[in-house]
Amino acid sequence: MTATITEPSFRESVDLMVDRAMCVLGLDEGTATAIKSCNAVLQVKFPVKIRGKIEVFTGWRATHSTHRLPSKGGIRYAPYADQDEVEALASLMTYKCALVDVPFGGSKGALLIDPTQYERDELEMITRRFAHELIRKGFLSPSTNVPAPDIGTGQREMAWIADTYKHLHPEDINYIACVTGKPLFHGGIRGRVEATGRGVQYVAQEFFRHPEDVKSANMQGSLQGKTCVIQGLGNVGYHAAKFLSEEDGVIITAVIERDGALINDNGINIEDLYQHIIAHGSINNFPGATLEENGIAVLEKPCDILIPAALERQITMENADRIQAKLIIEAANGPITYGADEILNKKGIVIIPDAFANAGGVTVSYFEWIRNISHIRLGRMQRRHEETHGLQVASMLEELTGNKISDSLRKAVAHGADELDLVRSGLDDTMRSAYQQIRENLLKNEKITDFRTASYATSIEKIARSYIDVGIY
Repeated sequence: MTATITEPSFRESVDLMVDRAMCVLGLDEGTATAIKSCNAVLQVKFPVKIRGKIEVFTGWRATHSTHRLPSKGGIRYAPYADQDEVEALASLMTYKCALVDVPFGGSKGALLIDPTQYERDELEMITRRFAHELIRKGFLSPSTNVPAPDIGTGQREMAWIADTYKHLHPEDINYIACVTGKPLFHGGIRGRVEATGRGVQYVAQEFFRHPEDVKSANMQGSLQGKTCVIQGLGNVGYHAAKFLSEEDGVIITAVIERDGALINDNGINIEDLYQHIIAHGSINNFPGATLEENGIAVLEKPCDILIPAALERQITMENADRIQAKLIIEAANGPITYGADEILNKKGIVIIPDAFANAGGVTVSYFEWIRNISHIRLGRMQRRHEETHGLQVASMLEELTGNKISDSLRKAVAHGADELDLVRSGLDDTMRSAYQQIRENLLKNEKITDFRTASYATSIEKIARSYIDVGIY
């Protein structure tokens, strides 16, 4: 009889990883406890009449840190949600925001519900009632606590929440900033939907700009031609796989979904697969790959890059020793357990941790929040000026050289950055800067031997400095 391996919970795993970084930093116990403690947790239970019957729903909102305001973090709708998970995700948001220099504290919310079991109008009633509970109890506002989409929620739910807040606080001119991830015509920002997946791409690009880091993962060269297995083709996984394959030449050799995995060593066309899933609701019968029913086992398929973009605790002590990827980029939150993390590190597999790799979402949420607070579209004041300046430069070059510039080059030179250009530029700069800070910590401290510890150490140093500067203790 094989003994079952007991592993820490998701929250305990996060705390253990943080403890490892705090130990390396030599942080005193009081400061460590202050940083790790969850500031507040709200649990609500509320009734909603659905199809003639009263149903009682349970939801949570955890605020891990208020060292910066507002606190920031998504709201997920899931049948497996619980308070332990919400607190773990809230703490991750604190470290994530600090790591990428987004001036927010960490928060997270969840509703215990399977959204696929309800009609649109029913979900609207449930969402508005949940929002009402959070708003009335001080866990949702533009200045203190700002949610965003997560698993099971999207732009639609954020629009409902913003409208609920507006009706409860009609005097708040910044009401639209009470959530991010909204539809474009309701205060959203271009580039938010793709943000987390785009951030994963920028992380991969930056990693491959450093030959020493690539060598440490037993690879060489650029992203072009590297093989990749991706788990989860939701919003994050889809965009990460699409951008890496179409723009960087990465070969997606396997896609793992709930109903199995698709394998094609010559590469899977992600857009074709995505459209197939939309049309059929499943990866079954997709003509461009072979179906493997045991999807989770495909995590062990040899590849250069493995991107877990689904749920927590997918790589555990049970399967970690069989993982054959050279580089793992955690697009999901907590896909690797603490025990598995130690096994993978000993095997020499390089891991880019979730606290950094999936920070693209909160980074662009920050841009959206700024846009809402300032009440002006990004690029509105300078775009035409840049275009005029570009045309003047093109004309000057023609005059100096005596040669006519092609229409395509003139158009490129004269292009003024629009909102999407600025969002992508800001996200790229944020991810690259954070990577360089993490790498600096990895190189300067001989006690730090992996990217996860370096990432947490970078975050914790910033948070500790903030606490000391304002005299919290």
